[in-house]
Amino acid sequence: QLVESGGGSVQAGGSLRPSCAASGSILNSNCMGWFRHLPGKDKEGVATYETRERTTAYADSVKGRFTISHDNAKNTLYLQMNNLIPEDTAMYYCAAGGSPAATLRLSKFGYWGQGTQVTVS
Repeated sequence: QLVESGGGSVQAGGSLRPSCAASGSILNSNCMGWFRHLPGKDKEGVATYETRERTTAYADSVKGRFTISHDNAKNTLYLQMNNLIPEDTAMYYCAAGGSPAATLRLSKFGYWGQGTQVTVS
């Protein structure tokens, strides 16, 4: 199970830090990540984290602004979002899968959370 929290509404230039708590068999997943669904667009990868080598992958649109991290002790994934812009407004989803490397490909992720809304005005 993946449970997201920490979304919300902020003004442009602000920050948010959503988190995703993992439990059950998902704890053995190689790769975890954040995806988002913008209004009128397909779901897209934002940032992913490979848990063994601790490698990351980021979408070009968030590089330098977003940072993904993982707390093994808490089984929790985070997404530090800084310098938010209105174009970041979306439903953000946590996902987990068996990819051996950090990837933004949706097809590599079989477990999904319910999502947390981020709104930037």
